[in-house]
Amino acid sequence: MLDSLRSAVRIDELRSKLLFTLAMLFVFRIGAHIPVPGVNTEVFAKLLQTGALFGFFDVISGGAFKNFSIFAMSITPYINASIIMQLLTVVIPSLERLAKEGEEGRKKIVQYTRYLTVVLAFIQAIGISFALRNQHVLVSPTVGHYLLVALTLTAGTAFLMWIGEQITEKGIGNGISLLIFAGIVSRVPAGVVRVVEYLRAGTINILSVILLLVIGALVIAAIVAVNEGQRRIPVQYAKRVVGRRVYGGQSTHLPLRVNQAGVIPVIFASSILMFPEQLATWFQNTWFGNWYLAFFAWGTPLHTIIYALLVIGFTYFYTAVIMNPVDIAENIKKYGGFIPGIRPGRPTAEYISRVMSRVTLAGAIFLALIAILPNFVLLATRIPQIYFGGTALLIVVGVALDTMKQVESHMLMRSYQGFIR
Repeated sequence: MLDSLRSAVRIDELRSKLLFTLAMLFVFRIGAHIPVPGVNTEVFAKLLQTGALFGFFDVISGGAFKNFSIFAMSITPYINASIIMQLLTVVIPSLERLAKEGEEGRKKIVQYTRYLTVVLAFIQAIGISFALRNQHVLVSPTVGHYLLVALTLTAGTAFLMWIGEQITEKGIGNGISLLIFAGIVSRVPAGVVRVVEYLRAGTINILSVILLLVIGALVIAAIVAVNEGQRRIPVQYAKRVVGRRVYGGQSTHLPLRVNQAGVIPVIFASSILMFPEQLATWFQNTWFGNWYLAFFAWGTPLHTIIYALLVIGFTYFYTAVIMNPVDIAENIKKYGGFIPGIRPGRPTAEYISRVMSRVTLAGAIFLALIAILPNFVLLATRIPQIYFGGTALLIVVGVALDTMKQVESHMLMRSYQGFIR
């Protein structure tokens, strides 16, 4: 990795892309500290300590939600809009046809995703503004002030979406993912300072810190192994004679990734479980609040089991949405290919579906273990108020691997161009 970075810095084009990406990330971090006008940030910071849902948003936004800055909602509405568009592409035939039209169709879908992002961001901002009306966070709880806060948050999300697209087009790529990556990594120094303070106060010992580092290294290694893991199905293409030339006849493979769904199932499951917990925290003195916090609070056995089952279920669901065995089998047949020992058409689709189910099971179990990892890390290290989330590690490691692949692809393309010249 370090050798690739050194080589990339020596190339003028890649160096300018890297500098542009760093400049955009710097703008993002500056905006994370610009507060929304008319908001009492101290009261809001105390409110964050009363629920896991707000803490989860704060991790994704890199502290911008805690500061209630203009980037408080981060890029979450864009992620939700992208997921909704993917689901609608499967359900609505016109969008499905649009997705198969190549580059022009992809641009149309991206444009629809932008519009949907602004709509979702405004709805979410209005919801946040009205949810805080009884918490003494807004200085002047009037209709005009609600609208000001909502428009400011929506504009911040739209600006972040623009930054992400600029990084994708003019920077190193993966703009939206890099924004989430930068937000999570920005919290690492504060966590290190907190650990040092605990060591000085005698709250923890050095063995707990060493154990935390060892667990972190093992988890990172496991994430890399699973993200890079593939089940390769061999595909053979028949020879075709066109005039005096022979086309095809080569052997290739169909890669099925172990973790095809990425981190999306964990985010889905977390959001579903955190929302009722946040409601129960607001209504602690009611029968619902007491009952829910007693049996389904974060860290309880029931919560852990339900969390793991939801992650496994969403992994299968999202993998089925983004990977259609019937379409894959049709494309293989269209270009004259076949899987050795399997008839083209429906038998090929059924074979791919069976293999995908077995591979997805391994990925789903891995994601479930990563999701419930913080419970066991807290019991093993007993380090209080240290966020060691498997979700955050999964995002950071995945984005780092994708970014390095982007850098290497740019370097490889430059080598090909130099060879042709």
